[in-house]
Amino acid sequence: MEITTKTAQQLRLTEEEFELIKQKLGRTPNFTELCAFSAMWSEHCSYKNSIKWLKTLPRSGGRMLVAAGEENAGLMDMGNGYGVVFKIESHNHPSALEPFQGAATGVGGIQRDIFTMGARPIASLNSLRFGNLQDKKTQHLLSGVVHGIGHYGNCFGVPTVAGEVYFENCYHTNPLVNAMSVGIMKSDKMISATAKGKGNPVFFVGSATGKDGIGGASFASADITNESVQELPAVQVGDPFQEKKLLEACLELLYTDAIIGMQDMGAAGIICSTAEMSAKGNVGMKIDLEKVPTRQKDMKAWELLLSESQERMLIVVEKGKEQKVLDIFNKWDLSASNIGEVTDDGLLSFYMNGHLEAQIPAYELVLGGGAPQYAREYKEPKYFEKINAFDSNTIEDITDIKQVAEQLIQLPNIASKRWIYTQYDSMVGAANASTNAPSDAAIVVAKGTDKALAVTVDCNSRYVFANPYIGAMIAVAEAARNIVCSGGEPIGVTNCLNFGNPYDPEVYYQFVKAVTGMGDACKKFNTPVTGGNVSFYNQNPDGAVYPTPTIGMVGILDDIDNKMTLNFKQEGDIIFLIGEQKNDIASSEYLHKIKGVEFSPAPYFDLEEEYNVQQFIASIIKEKIIQSAHDISEGGLMITLLEKGFYNNLGFSVTKNPSFVGVGEAAFWFGESQSRVVVTVSKTKVEKLQTKLNEANISFTELGTVTNGEIKVNDESWGNIEKWKEKYDTAIEKIINANN
Repeated sequence: MEITTKTAQQLRLTEEEFELIKQKLGRTPNFTELCAFSAMWSEHCSYKNSIKWLKTLPRSGGRMLVAAGEENAGLMDMGNGYGVVFKIESHNHPSALEPFQGAATGVGGIQRDIFTMGARPIASLNSLRFGNLQDKKTQHLLSGVVHGIGHYGNCFGVPTVAGEVYFENCYHTNPLVNAMSVGIMKSDKMISATAKGKGNPVFFVGSATGKDGIGGASFASADITNESVQELPAVQVGDPFQEKKLLEACLELLYTDAIIGMQDMGAAGIICSTAEMSAKGNVGMKIDLEKVPTRQKDMKAWELLLSESQERMLIVVEKGKEQKVLDIFNKWDLSASNIGEVTDDGLLSFYMNGHLEAQIPAYELVLGGGAPQYAREYKEPKYFEKINAFDSNTIEDITDIKQVAEQLIQLPNIASKRWIYTQYDSMVGAANASTNAPSDAAIVVAKGTDKALAVTVDCNSRYVFANPYIGAMIAVAEAARNIVCSGGEPIGVTNCLNFGNPYDPEVYYQFVKAVTGMGDACKKFNTPVTGGNVSFYNQNPDGAVYPTPTIGMVGILDDIDNKMTLNFKQEGDIIFLIGEQKNDIASSEYLHKIKGVEFSPAPYFDLEEEYNVQQFIASIIKEKIIQSAHDISEGGLMITLLEKGFYNNLGFSVTKNPSFVGVGEAAFWFGESQSRVVVTVSKTKVEKLQTKLNEANISFTELGTVTNGEIKVNDESWGNIEKWKEKYDTAIEKIINANN
């Protein structure tokens, strides 16, 4: 067939990119070659519209053992010869069209990124966004996504230990499904995603290749429209039991001397893994595509190259040691096929039955190599005028605190996600230490070491919508705060940057400012960005989703005895608010959901103040001064107090101190100003805590005491904590059941 500019445009390449391809090859590409460029130069693989700004993030230092983006996932030093491997990625577009398989294969893909480096996955997390929960479509998407995550994770055998779920109208058409995996390994056993050694054989291992997932990378690099359903074949189909066998076989390879390099076949399949491994090792590959195991007959060369069928790996083996690899995969009843060899010419040469189907320099295909990089125009969004015009004085203060608390505790963004997390296996592997009592971050025992990991995912996208720079800093700060409040030391970040169309200058402004804010916060907390994922084109017919730079963060507990939980421990303990109380209701759930205000600034945040509070909380946990710690986030102080009471059915008696004369009732009880933590302390240690607070010059307020179950606010009885817990626990399922 004749290859023209129109052909390239149909494959989502621009006219300029088509000309650049011809220039790089010195000729017009054939269709198979053009398909390869289409996939590898897609936004999903090349980060062509984001890499300029991603390079500004702190990408080295701290405990990092490999540079950001160098391998399939980040690797950081845990000490004692162990490393923690972690990464988060999106599977938004597939989940919008086929929620079960879209979410399931998202979980499978991120697990492969972990074990392809030689680490055993020990924890899964997820960050999810959906539209209005009252809507039938939202309930369909939620049910399918949760089922897919639960099915794959439960069958694969890695516990889902933490996550977050938000419901906002802007995600109606385009939900966000971000999956994170964390693993541990001996740090000297890392397998690099690098090909080297002329003549070394290239093995294709795992499941056979089918037509599912063809063009998935390009599909994820375009807006979802009414016609997107026609691209349903781009959604992959997963098999968690097959992946479990693949995991064990790949980890067994670690203990042989046969393996040179390994990479999973994720986005863009064979073309991606061959190109990236070759470019990284400054080599090429000769691949015989007819040797690739297939599930369907007569697959064409471009289909084999672009298929994103799941549970597959590409392995470079040391020549002469092929039998060791074959024996291991035969033991696990998995296919292992020698499909080619490493060359020294830098070219990817793909043959089918002896016929050369495509020949492309590996370097020209990849991110950081010949893939284009763009600096897009950006400008401040028009809606900022509405945000800047917000005047909190126009919002009448509340008179019935209890009524507002009852409304807030049942909002889907705040209420218990029990309906969701009970579908996940959180116990498999017996390493989850958060099932005994809750903490702000999940605590996972790192078996084989004397340490534990604190892991969390965080982002309030409404804050980022209100102020992308401040909102992204808050996302990093809250993740760090959750880890600190759990007794951990934050060490590193992986991110999943979910935004709208990068060609929209207002969307690109959100992206640029969010990345800048994230970078500044990560530098302050010494949590370098180890890698992650950019997901553009998250749009609905009315515009882009909220900018959602999800932060996955990992922390270390050198001593598991340092673990801190969030719940009240005993009647009579004294409740303290640590951090400065502001007269601030901006971007709060109260203002947005109860008062219906869509446009308001981000809540109060000061990075230096946040850092000082976190350092102080870490010190009083280590010194065993406090009984519990829980940070204030969505819903404000009142929701934090209620959540602290639920686990042990303990109540609280609190009052608003008269000294807060300039702070309204709504701001005091339901405001979401940052850098605040509620702690409890036994009566015998109150004086010690107050002395340390004064020495550190940290603002604090004594709120009241823990009760045996009764809730009293400003001397008014609100009944027993159990009644509030029932409303909190059942709110989401009541909404779902009411519509079925």
